[in-house]
Amino acid sequence: MDFELLAQDNYSKARAGLITTGHGQIETPIFMPVGTVGSVKAVNQQQLKDEVKAQIILGNTYHLYLRPGTDILEQAGGLHRFNGWDKPILTDSGGYQVFSLSNNRKLTEEGALFQSHIDGSRHLFSPEKVMDIQRSIGADIIMAFDECPPYPSEFEYARKSMELTHRWLARCVQRLSETEPKYGFEQTLFPIVQGSTFKDLRRYSARFIADIGADGNAIGGLSVGESEEMMYEMCALSCAYLPEDKPRYLMGVGTPWNILENISLGVDMFDCVMPTRNGRNGMLFTTKGVINIKNKKWANDFSGIDDGLDCHMSNYYSKAYLRHLFVANEILGLQIASIHNLAFYLHLVKQARLQILAGSFKTWKEAMIPILKQRL
Repeated sequence: MDFELLAQDNYSKARAGLITTGHGQIETPIFMPVGTVGSVKAVNQQQLKDEVKAQIILGNTYHLYLRPGTDILEQAGGLHRFNGWDKPILTDSGGYQVFSLSNNRKLTEEGALFQSHIDGSRHLFSPEKVMDIQRSIGADIIMAFDECPPYPSEFEYARKSMELTHRWLARCVQRLSETEPKYGFEQTLFPIVQGSTFKDLRRYSARFIADIGADGNAIGGLSVGESEEMMYEMCALSCAYLPEDKPRYLMGVGTPWNILENISLGVDMFDCVMPTRNGRNGMLFTTKGVINIKNKKWANDFSGIDDGLDCHMSNYYSKAYLRHLFVANEILGLQIASIHNLAFYLHLVKQARLQILAGSFKTWKEAMIPILKQRL
């Protein structure tokens, strides 16, 4: 993987760059739709390309390991061939999913012993096994196996968790050095900064991660219940110690305004289930603000969903029709809302990139955020 830094805003830490992988290029800052089980919910791959204009999507190691399993993925020739997505893929290590199963897992130095949420079967995720699974999946960017501590956490718990994450990272690096990619494409490991909301721990972890010398780095353990102000503070602290010539990925964030604020702090890559999950519940993010499409006020609004987007579905269908689909429990409504929200997120980061390149990002961001937060 290669990263080229093309521009930096003069009045913030915002950057525009270009990531090159074996499956194509990614213009940063970028938002990555979440395809947990190899599928972005309610959106097919052609729609991801043509409507959403996605450049990279996510898969999840935990879910893909349980279903369909690495045997099927290897027989298919990897996830790219299995799901028909020929652009870059990033895989989350599954750490967050394993540790969210707090009642069905046991954490040891060796790894995490957990019960499947599907059939109750028991499995052990060690750093080595997680690297092997991600080799089998065949993603372009793979994540180190980490523990994501809950919020709030006591200092001592967060410290021990961070140190375990660092020890596991060393094992991840070692395992990758001993193995080869399976499908002829290189795979790049991103370590993950942890430390909860403690400044000393975040600073130490970011320095530790930077010293690994990986081709990209991630910031984890945020957007898990802390305030927005605390998230921004921890993100800024982490970015201050992560190398400027490598992409920075803030995991699991967030709202449109969260994304713009974190871009201004120096983050290049984002993912979140919010656009699809909220879309399926009737919340639309638009260039004019936030819409609850289930509200009766939209029942006779025959204007397009969002004329500020270059997305066919956002212009072709009216708010009234989309509301009707939700009221009627029609599956098409979930699909339209999901595609619209994803298209909006990709539009937003594209506009941010253009503003960075033009040298006007900070002024544009400060004008945009109040608009994006409006409840229409």
